[in-house]
Amino acid sequence: MVAKFKETFEEMVTKYEKEFDGFQELHDKYELDPRKWQAEFNSEGAKIMEIIRTYENKLCGHMENTQNATYSANLAEKFRNEIKRYLPKLDMIGVTVG
Repeated sequence: MVAKFKETFEEMVTKYEKEFDGFQELHDKYELDPRKWQAEFNSEGAKIMEIIRTYENKLCGHMENTQNATYSANLAEKFRNEIKRYLPKLDMIGVTVG
């Protein structure tokens, strides 16, 4: 049995394969030269974050205001960590490198 967060991750990257593939290329360029690619990384990253938030809400949203709020936070963290396995600089979206 596949964990729900992994199932949701697979659904997301399958549905938005073109967007994630394009961002993966940009992500790799950003890793090599953050200053050069920062603006485009932030711009395209904002679009990716919208997709991620949509699926994160789909995965955890209904649990937020229940007794499962802690479980929901842990599930969201596992989901984000699964994404970071492929996009380790995910948390740099929106950050300005000086």
